[in-house]
Amino acid sequence: MKVAYEATALLGNRTGVGEFCYGALEALANLDELDVTAFAISYRRRHLLKEHLPANVAFGNWIMPARPLHKLWKRSEFPPVELWSGRIDLIHGTNFVVPPAKSAVRVVTVHDLTTLRFPEICNPPTLVFPEMIRRAAGSGAYIHTPSEFIRQEVIQNFDIDPDRVVAVHHGIPALCHNRFFGEDAEVSGLLGKRFLLAMGTIEPRKDFPLLVRAFGKIADKFPDLYLVIAGQDGWGSLQLSDEIEKSKYVSRIIRLGYVNPATRSWLMKNAETFVYPSVYEGFGFPPLEAMTFGTPVVSSTAGSLPEVLGQDSALMFPPGDQSKLEVLLDELLSDDETRAKYREAGRRHSLQFSWEKCGQGLLYLYRSAVER
Repeated sequence: MKVAYEATALLGNRTGVGEFCYGALEALANLDELDVTAFAISYRRRHLLKEHLPANVAFGNWIMPARPLHKLWKRSEFPPVELWSGRIDLIHGTNFVVPPAKSAVRVVTVHDLTTLRFPEICNPPTLVFPEMIRRAAGSGAYIHTPSEFIRQEVIQNFDIDPDRVVAVHHGIPALCHNRFFGEDAEVSGLLGKRFLLAMGTIEPRKDFPLLVRAFGKIADKFPDLYLVIAGQDGWGSLQLSDEIEKSKYVSRIIRLGYVNPATRSWLMKNAETFVYPSVYEGFGFPPLEAMTFGTPVVSSTAGSLPEVLGQDSALMFPPGDQSKLEVLLDELLSDDETRAKYREAGRRHSLQFSWEKCGQGLLYLYRSAVER
């Protein structure tokens, strides 16, 4: 099966969409049934994609300027992807948008419905996604979602035949488990310190300001405790900066930007607790990553998180419930037995996820779509 796989998310710093894009692509490339060519919808940066691709993936150096094409695809089914790819069996758009096709079957990954449910906290350019999803579904595209929660949301909000919407869980991004990275300048000041860790793109959906306020309520009881927040700035990051500046404990709050994989792994491994206060989530890589290191997780119950993290593998609180978050943090930090319980439960739960399973699930979707 000849597959064209859109991999624009691999350009630049690796976000959650980029992690999915790479992990799934690597798994698909190892399947004998598929002949995969990756491409980027980008004019100036497309040639950079080649160095970010897994082995065994062909590079389609196709001149596809993003802005004009997205404007055209929002209104029409022209130009089709075959204009660049030649004959293919299937095109997979990995980030809400799938190009139109003349004869190839189309699959589009819908990571979540933030732009539909919470447009007020979204970056304005992303607000076109619901219309792009609606157009793709209306013209026969298949929808891939990373969780059953998002699958049900897509079916309900876009009135799509349930047989055309398939949930396939992601794997877990590759992490550095076997080396020590304490000499990294970004984290050297944390050596020997107790700290809570939060990680993700700094945007309103992650609700890191709530965590800053909760930390302020428990900081007196745990005077040796720090709060570390890592992640690149996104839409609305000034709100977090303002909350930190207002905190009585600003000197014990450390905000890192985007961290490299080595630093990310060191932080995950050495954190006392990983905290994920998201108000809405389609999957949730960071808490699963923390679980692989045996770091206990405190997470909101937003969106897909109960499904992905498991009700008994993490301590969970309703989104926005600062008081409950404070209680759970106090419980974990005060009780060695509770920490040990969730270390082991999380580590065991994380073993359920792999990119190989994800690749097999996508292969099943591809076959079903092509043979239907």
